[in-house]
Amino acid sequence: MIQIPTTRPPLKRISEVIWEISPDYKKDAPAMQVPARIFATEKLLNQMDFAVFEQISNVACLPGIQKAAMCMPDAHWGYGFPIGGVAAFDTDVGVISPGGIGYDINCGMRLIRTNLTAEDVKPKLKPLVDHLFKTVPAGVGAHGFVKLTAQQHKDVMLDGAQWCIKNDYGWPEDKERIEDYGRIDGADPSKVSAKAIKRGAPELGTLGSGNHYLEVQLIEAKNIFDKQLAKKFGLFENQIVVMVHCGSRGFGHQICTDYVDTFRHKMASWGLKVRDEELACAPFKSKEAQDYFAAMNCAANYGFANRQLILHRIREGFSHIFGQDAEKLGMHLIYDVAHNIAKIEEHKIDGKKKELVMHRKGATRCFGPARKELPKIYRETGQPVIVGGSMETGSYLCVGTDEADNLTFGSTMHGSGRTMSRAAAKRQIYGTDLQKKMEKEGIYVRSTSMSGLAEEAGVAYKDISEVVDTMDIAGVSKRVCKFQPLGNVKG
Repeated sequence: MIQIPTTRPPLKRISEVIWEISPDYKKDAPAMQVPARIFATEKLLNQMDFAVFEQISNVACLPGIQKAAMCMPDAHWGYGFPIGGVAAFDTDVGVISPGGIGYDINCGMRLIRTNLTAEDVKPKLKPLVDHLFKTVPAGVGAHGFVKLTAQQHKDVMLDGAQWCIKNDYGWPEDKERIEDYGRIDGADPSKVSAKAIKRGAPELGTLGSGNHYLEVQLIEAKNIFDKQLAKKFGLFENQIVVMVHCGSRGFGHQICTDYVDTFRHKMASWGLKVRDEELACAPFKSKEAQDYFAAMNCAANYGFANRQLILHRIREGFSHIFGQDAEKLGMHLIYDVAHNIAKIEEHKIDGKKKELVMHRKGATRCFGPARKELPKIYRETGQPVIVGGSMETGSYLCVGTDEADNLTFGSTMHGSGRTMSRAAAKRQIYGTDLQKKMEKEGIYVRSTSMSGLAEEAGVAYKDISEVVDTMDIAGVSKRVCKFQPLGNVKG
């Protein structure tokens, strides 16, 4: 556990929205290997808790780190890495750190378009949200509608969303609209503990708790920033879309817990020292690191499958309420993107291509059109980037740029980022009052917990528009449109 400093470290302004902590800030062993770089406006920088600067400069001390340890504008205090942290490590001499991926492995976002307009949906909003609240389980300990056999659970770990599509829980076209086509290679169920398997088996197809949600949203004309790109994504003014935010549930959490414990006990034998025990790590080429990476990929595939089953339930729910097939309602997936994950990617370091272990924790991949990893449908636009906001303030769709590769290893923000702890939010806000307030503002919310609802009040978060604008100004990701919340299912 770090000791939070009482002052901010010296910062050098690199550009309008880029700031840097020099490696000279921490010279004693283990010393900073690279600078720590923060993307933020002055306002957002001043809102960041000092723990963010301490954590990201600690990340800059890890072995094999390349170019810089980076913070996105939504950064706030996390476990080991700040949430909003990005770091790349040499695959030969670098490490992998579960704290740089997060406990909720492959927590991510999914965006679904419809042909429906506000006039179609508003009269039926309450029965729609009520129905989705019943059919998409939320909250701590929620169980899904698919009862997996032991073999099916292994198949999910290996095939992710593709398992769902093969079993009629999706459309064939969904596959190319998911990061990595909904299935990451290198998963090995034998590297997953029995305890993780037990936790994960009943939870597939559930939202979970905390800041996870399913939201019915509206695109207002004033919130379309790039009409040409919006049209390519099938988006138009007054349209209804649906957004989902969730991850790998207790399955991913247990995998992280298991391997953090393993790494902590082995670090001394590897000669590794870190400034914070929450940065427990392993040499990437070690057996233990490879075991973790294989188990993490199982959780990543589980996360893709989890969101795919939720999409299936959303399509069923809309069909039930509006009396039409999901195909006729135009319920096409726009994209599904992870924001808690590690991957092997190729990026340029000093002008030369290099294989790196990318860590993104509360940060979204945002590849531009030039990246070969993207499916053909997004080779012109760049990768869709789905940025989730609070229940009250709205969310965004952006696209990645080629310049992002140079600036952030093709990474950008994942949400608005907290400015208030969950405990502080619950002390200041009553869930029932918030629910009534939101309904007066035209937002209908169903939640399994009123205290959980209070934790996610809009006042507990940064201004999402300023967060998104920061990365637009930096040239990392480009705004397409903003979505206003109408109805919300929350754990």
